[in-house]
Amino acid sequence: MIQCKQLTFSRAGRPLVEAASFQLHPGHRVGLTGANGAGKSSLFALLRGDLSADAGTLTMPPHWVIAHVAQETPALECSALTYTLQGDEELCRLQACLASAHEGKTSDDPLAVAEWHQRLSEIDGYSAEARASALLAGLGFSQAELARPVSAFSGGWRMRLNLARALMCRSDLLLLDEPTNHLDIEAVLWLETWLNAYRGTLLLISHDREFLDNTVNHILHIEQRQLTLYRGGYSDFERQRAEQRQLQQASFQKQQQQIAHLQQYIDRFRAKATKARQAQSRIKALERMERISAAHVDSPFSFSFRPPLSAPDPLLVLDKAVLGYDGKALLKLTHLAIRPGERIGLLGKNGAGKSTLIKTLAESETLLSGERLEGKDCKIGYFAQHQLEQLDAEASPLLHLQRLDPAAREQELLDFLGGFDFRGEMAKTACAAFSGGEKSRLALAMLIWQRPNLILLDEPTNHLDIEMRHALSLALQGYEGGMVMVSHDRTLLATCCEQFIRVADRRARPFDGDLEDYTRSLGQREATDITSAAATPAKVTDYHQQKAERQARLQARRPLLKRISQLEALLTKLEQEKQVFEQKLADNSLYLPEQRATLQSVLMAQATQQKQLDEVELEWLQLQEELAALPEGDD
Repeated sequence: MIQCKQLTFSRAGRPLVEAASFQLHPGHRVGLTGANGAGKSSLFALLRGDLSADAGTLTMPPHWVIAHVAQETPALECSALTYTLQGDEELCRLQACLASAHEGKTSDDPLAVAEWHQRLSEIDGYSAEARASALLAGLGFSQAELARPVSAFSGGWRMRLNLARALMCRSDLLLLDEPTNHLDIEAVLWLETWLNAYRGTLLLISHDREFLDNTVNHILHIEQRQLTLYRGGYSDFERQRAEQRQLQQASFQKQQQQIAHLQQYIDRFRAKATKARQAQSRIKALERMERISAAHVDSPFSFSFRPPLSAPDPLLVLDKAVLGYDGKALLKLTHLAIRPGERIGLLGKNGAGKSTLIKTLAESETLLSGERLEGKDCKIGYFAQHQLEQLDAEASPLLHLQRLDPAAREQELLDFLGGFDFRGEMAKTACAAFSGGEKSRLALAMLIWQRPNLILLDEPTNHLDIEMRHALSLALQGYEGGMVMVSHDRTLLATCCEQFIRVADRRARPFDGDLEDYTRSLGQREATDITSAAATPAKVTDYHQQKAERQARLQARRPLLKRISQLEALLTKLEQEKQVFEQKLADNSLYLPEQRATLQSVLMAQATQQKQLDEVELEWLQLQEELAALPEGDD
């Protein structure tokens, strides 16, 4: 059990948490939440022993093994598989002892060797390589990549290796700090399954609402230097906190009324000799009263996209496009036309070509073949992680915007920056010392200020906390231009994207369905227990049966959903035609004697159109009933 009593800690002289007390029991899966800079990573450092408390105590069982994800990976020449296996230190020690004994380098005491083999069997050491391979496969590594040296992988893939190494450790306490930042949706779903099978105590820092809801059963929240433990997932936590704030605000208002009443009595009777004693007693009562603070419910972020100055249709077209690097084809796309108001999400594994497609749309990559056509006055706003590195470290947020728009008034820019929580002196401070989240907010502010009519977003939520992600989601929902987005944040994709393109097998094709259909199609949630080297035959049979049933349900629903979508588009068109007929029939000149033939023609056409509208509505209703009758299955 982890127990904190009156715990107080700080970082670089800045108090973070004061007098916190809570208990975490073995097997708890806890989401650690709070604003950036509130002290979440510092609490992890306390648990690892890398930071000392200023006051109070933090205790846990001394024999517990703690696993965490390293933030840096040296350019090692060992293979990805070997690097992952090294996460289990006892396994490596036993293997080294046995190897030395077999080579005659150490004592060949039969008893010692037998004990090593026995211990290796107890920790499932003989299946360790299979388990490590399963971990790496779940995180997106191909079989061929398992033998590649660590130094051959990029930074994002090295972070996945660090995550695999932490998961390989047979830990009692697992500390994960934003583990989904470098993962695609497929790997995130796999990680959810793994964490739900984990038997130790989990502490997880994440700003992904859905990931938290699917993996944790408690929320430990840091706010105003206080640590509060809530039962349930993130959605439960939000509901409980809202109820607490409502009660707090009611108590605050009631107390303010009491204070006002006491103060009124004091002001009225303090100078009267006959009432002086009573007035003094009320003054003391007022001084003793423990003040309740008003509930703070406002997010520090409030911004919106300014309306684009133009809306060419289409905004951008890719036709018969072949995308790639250095003359090597990576991705083919038959046709893509982006129109104002369209919101497109790109789905697929990391490395499939999503970022390449975004870069080609932004014209930062050159087409190998095909056409890229921009509409007149198309103005693209492009957000990518590498843009954070291009910010001027010596310039303030205000100066960055002034360079974009020299004619803008300073107060107007300051008001705009305030919506991104750059207030007061921070708006005029050089961004060299800004955190990754603060730099991401500044890059987004710069993009939004330029009023693009097409925005291209490549993982915009990395480094953003939950409140900022929510504010971005609201802003995107109100945006009037076109949008293409790559993100592993399913909440953002589900709330902001209306259509999807699946990037897989060197092709980019429209995906017929929504994000829930895509998630179900991956078949990750009903996967077998990935922590074991091999499932029992009963589990394998059950898994395949479930998978077959799930695929059958998906196949039955897909044609209905496709036809319903077609009918809805046709209904929109027919309703517009109906309005045209009604406008014509509202024209009094149509009823003049000389217009009789025209009137009859319009009436016949209207009757035909109305009949078609009725038939389409009837088919739509019948299909909705068929769809409702089909079982959806578990998500």
